[in-house]
Amino acid sequence: MRVLLVEDDPDLAEDVAQALTAAGFVVDRCGNGEDAWFQGDVEDYALAILDLGLPRLDGLSVLKRWRGGGRTMPVLILTARGDWAEKVEGINAGADDYMAKPFAIGELIARARALVRRAAGHSSPLLVAGELTIDTARMTATLGGREVQLSQLEYRLLNFLGHQQSRRVSAGEIADHLYGASDGHDTNAVEAIVARLRRKLGNRVIETQRGFGYMLTGKID
Repeated sequence: MRVLLVEDDPDLAEDVAQALTAAGFVVDRCGNGEDAWFQGDVEDYALAILDLGLPRLDGLSVLKRWRGGGRTMPVLILTARGDWAEKVEGINAGADDYMAKPFAIGELIARARALVRRAAGHSSPLLVAGELTIDTARMTATLGGREVQLSQLEYRLLNFLGHQQSRRVSAGEIADHLYGASDGHDTNAVEAIVARLRRKLGNRVIETQRGFGYMLTGKID
């Protein structure tokens, strides 16, 4: 899942980015409000983590521009400020959650995962498709009750499809969420990972419809 992290403190941004990456997310970073507004307006993200105290354009203005432009990805606000008036203003502007600094990295990861799940219509950390169960908290998958050994990229692809069960997803969109902005649209790599997953899970777990993309079914051969 692809996340936009907007934080101007380089040390904090590095710590959060490393934790998100270890939790299975792909992270794009911005250090100022103008770049963040543009990036969030033109790219597709499962989540944005947005600091309020940004140079060049403050976080609340960024959020208002995103929402005014029809961007609907969940937004988790980070701020060193703690007064209730600002918290209410952020929520009224369209924020989905709010964390005051300092915060525990583990709590941020848990909230990030919950926001992505809710946006996809899932309330539980377990994503179920047919005989396949994806545990987003443990970053594992079982098929027919048997745990399947997955590489990080294989898990990321399966996790992304698990959040998109109601629609077929193109290889280009999957590539964006696997690799981020720098290496997106590598559809050959996506096809190779899908082929590896089919060898481990069976040919019917992930179905392909030519011209439309991939869908997770969880069916066993």
